[in-house]
Amino acid sequence: QVQLVESGGGLVQAGGSLRLSCAASGSIFSINAMGWYRQAPGKLRELVAAINSGKGTNYADSVMGRFTISRDNAKGTLYLQMNSLKPEDTAVYYCNVQISTVQAGTTKWRDYWGQGTQVTVSS
Repeated sequence: QVQLVESGGGLVQAGGSLRLSCAASGSIFSINAMGWYRQAPGKLRELVAAINSGKGTNYADSVMGRFTISRDNAKGTLYLQMNSLKPEDTAVYYCNVQISTVQAGTTKWRDYWGQGTQVTVSS
């Protein structure tokens, strides 16, 4: 069984910073791409940033230059450093990780989601 546990959300004033973490644990064989998504009230879930197994990254235009995604492969942990936060960054943030497990001798890949962590930026 695989679990993703997120931490680091909270309330911050505009211009402030937060760092989100997402730790993967369980019967993991391998981890591929990892990413952060967010969903604001009344809006669709959107991709914020992603990082592949080679540590190549891509970002939504709205967070480019303010957010930094990183990963620690040894710890199976994903991070999102968020600087210069704006009220429009307010949302529930979810991590998404592509994980393979071995079941009955077969390697299976699937996406796993974290439980979500609330980020609120006050003006």
